[in-house]
Amino acid sequence: MRQILAVAAGLAVLAVSACSAPTPPRSAAGPSATPTGPAALPVPTGAHRVGTTALHLKDASRPDPWNLDAGARELKVTLWYPTEQRDGRRAPYMTPKESELLIKGLRIARVPYDTLSKTRTNAIEDAEPAGRGLPLVVLSPGFTKPVSTLTSLAEDLASRGYVVAGIDHTYESYATTLADGRVAECLACDSDSDPGFGTGVVQGRAADVSFVLDQLTSKWDGSGRIDRSRIAMAGQSIGGAGAVAAMVRDPRIRAGIDMDGTTYARIPKSGFSRPFMFMGSPSHITGGRDNSWDRDWKLLTGWKRWLVLTGAEHQSFTDGPLMAGALGVKPVDGVLPAARSAELTRTYVAAFLDQHLKSKRRPILDKPSSRYPEVRFCPGTCGQS
Repeated sequence: MRQILAVAAGLAVLAVSACSAPTPPRSAAGPSATPTGPAALPVPTGAHRVGTTALHLKDASRPDPWNLDAGARELKVTLWYPTEQRDGRRAPYMTPKESELLIKGLRIARVPYDTLSKTRTNAIEDAEPAGRGLPLVVLSPGFTKPVSTLTSLAEDLASRGYVVAGIDHTYESYATTLADGRVAECLACDSDSDPGFGTGVVQGRAADVSFVLDQLTSKWDGSGRIDRSRIAMAGQSIGGAGAVAAMVRDPRIRAGIDMDGTTYARIPKSGFSRPFMFMGSPSHITGGRDNSWDRDWKLLTGWKRWLVLTGAEHQSFTDGPLMAGALGVKPVDGVLPAARSAELTRTYVAAFLDQHLKSKRRPILDKPSSRYPEVRFCPGTCGQS
């Protein structure tokens, strides 16, 4: 069953209810204002310039779970990392074809199909990586979305001294460009109402993550700059659920973050002691419409946090709100403004990673902050609203 989910800036999209936090339905609507022109991602806040490159990997040990005609699982991995390089071409946000398929998939009307491909990023394409002993963060996007929708977060983490590996889980998004130039569309969208669909997706994503961790050493020239003892994972929606599944499967992942994703992978009854943070919209308040976090919270036996952002919606943890102006969508009263949602997401994700991968204590993770009053701690100050 599908339900209409609103993007944080008011953009209505069709999303799969099994793969996202439950949200009250709204009516689908096209743009309601004049587009403002190309979007620009916020400038990264760290001390480093940012480079980016793409890898195309093929796992011949397993067939693709969605394309029965494919003998191997193909993945595209986008890397963001610190660089000292000043000059070079700004990396494209996505290709015109990817933009077209995403806009069509989201059912956005009356804007040019190449609109999102004109988004201004901050990373230099194929720049020379810099630094040594860098922690690694794996990113996984929501269902139907390419990992480029997490670019703002990825660029910011890279500027703070992390290597970020964003995985496009082929055939689970509206568009993934493969090594030979073919664009893979969303075959999984035909199965989203099947029993056990969410569980199957997160198990497949866990396998994707382990394969990427295996391959980075040999496939990326800059892999020697990574400290492989310091790896974390973060994801949005079913990508966040995938972080749970990947951590249960792969002990190399030391810490994880689920951004507004209903969880599916079962945590061992004996408990799970690695650091984990839930960070979500009010649909994830204690005793709210999604009880999967209540269930899993009890099984997290190590360092853990459960944060709820007042005014957030499901896409508030992605670039979606930042694209609203370019797509001609008016902000919605009571919803976190795009710049603020990006700031909160970047700040708390970085604080968690700094504390658990860099051993730097971050007090904002200990209690509510007057600087970030939108962030509530659950159970506790979160309440029932």
